Amino acid sequence: MLFHDGAEELAISQLARVQVGPYYTNTRDGLILAQKLLNQERKDMRQIIMITDGKPSCLTLEDGRMYKNAFGLDPLVISRTLEEVNRCKKQGILINTFMLASDYGLVNFVQKVTELCRGKAYFTTPYTLGQYLLMDYMNRKTRTIH
Repeated sequence: MLFHDGAEELAISQLARVQVGPYYTNTRDGLILAQKLLNQERKDMRQIIMITDGKPSCLTLEDGRMYKNAFGLDPLVISRTLEEVNRCKKQGILINTFMLASDYGLVNFVQKVTELCRGKAYFTTPYTLGQYLLMDYMNRKTRTIH
């Protein structure tokens, strides 16, 4: 699945050809689509593995319009995204995040998502994929993995 201004299902064979575009990041729509897909499967272990820069910057409003704000962490976008994270938690869906940025605000957002869903966050950059910081709220431990 791919999320940008919206969210769309993506075949695994297309994944290697995905490019970053002039898009916003609609994390909320991504979580909504992921829940829909997971609810169709009804497996014992349901989880979302999210690879992102961590910055939700838009959402689809109830009337279908797009609300976009690429400057900072918009309180409306963050609150609606965290509401969706809570829906995942209530359905027993684990969210594990690979975050490709180190901005303080973005790190805090990913930490909040991780804490709410009791998942894991892997902090890395496109240049240091071999090393990342693992935050495991299930065990309340932080460690560096090389």
